Amino acid sequence: MKAIICNTLTGIDDLSLEEVESPAVKAGEIRIATHACGVNFLDTLIVAGKYQEKPPLPFVPGAEVAGEIIEVGEGVKNVKVGDRVVAIASTGGYAEETVVNAVTAIPLPPQMDYVQAAAFPLAYGTSHVALDHRGKLKSGETLLVLGAAGGVGLTAVEIGKLMGATVIAAASTPEKLALTQAKGADHVINYSEENLRDRIKEITGGKGVDVVYDPVGGDLFQQALRSLNWEGRMLVIGFASGSIPEVPVSLTLVKNVSIVGVYWGAYALRDPAVLGGSLMQLFAWFSEGKLAPHVSATYPLAQTQDAIRSLANREATGKVVVETRK
Repeated sequence: MKAIICNTLTGIDDLSLEEVESPAVKAGEIRIATHACGVNFLDTLIVAGKYQEKPPLPFVPGAEVAGEIIEVGEGVKNVKVGDRVVAIASTGGYAEETVVNAVTAIPLPPQMDYVQAAAFPLAYGTSHVALDHRGKLKSGETLLVLGAAGGVGLTAVEIGKLMGATVIAAASTPEKLALTQAKGADHVINYSEENLRDRIKEITGGKGVDVVYDPVGGDLFQQALRSLNWEGRMLVIGFASGSIPEVPVSLTLVKNVSIVGVYWGAYALRDPAVLGGSLMQLFAWFSEGKLAPHVSATYPLAQTQDAIRSLANREATGKVVVETRK
């Protein structure tokens, strides 16, 4: 099979398209004829050795795959050959075939195509677990989403609205902000031109926001933390800016605010029921027409480097997907 191989932890430029043996299927696993793989910010980190998980070299990156099951291992009962599924794999997605643990495979609704599926579970799953399980977002509260036009940010806008929040979307260009408004944002802030704290005060009448969803980090984190309302919750999703903020913990005392970490993938091992319940809700919302993945670009397998680079350079809006086969 053809696959994108990471031979050294030196970043995107050193990935290569190679012909390799398809991995064997063990008990409890399935083989998927991969049609599409979602591109995620973690891909930029894992190929540079900067992610919290470091697979042994060489490896195939790619964590979010959609396709048709072509082989099942011993003991697999939840899915069968021929099923259309999306699955989460820590690695292996940028390939014509992917072998994953069968318990991560989710059958697709009839109306969901492979590109939509590959854009769905990680971004929507992260945002739903963050807002519902970790952030305890309530109807009527105010939610600020930083990096709101990105892969996870845009899903947080959608889900926040579905949960009844007033959503403030913050992004760096008018075009990105227009996209967030199309997804339901009530207010927008262009933080490349406007002062984030001043605009939050203006929008909220000085009260501040109840929940901040932050996949960006850096100085925006610091400004947003200081803009929280009483008992506000700061959700730490990631650090797309490349800067991990340091926090004067005294800031948490003044208004009883909480800084809450969100590592979605860890629930697969520590509390799978959280992921299962969340994904059931998300796929139900999709089937009801309440969620619509925004895919800004698709790339063929041979151009996977370009796909990942578009995310690293913050050029993309919503999700980017690699189509591994047509």
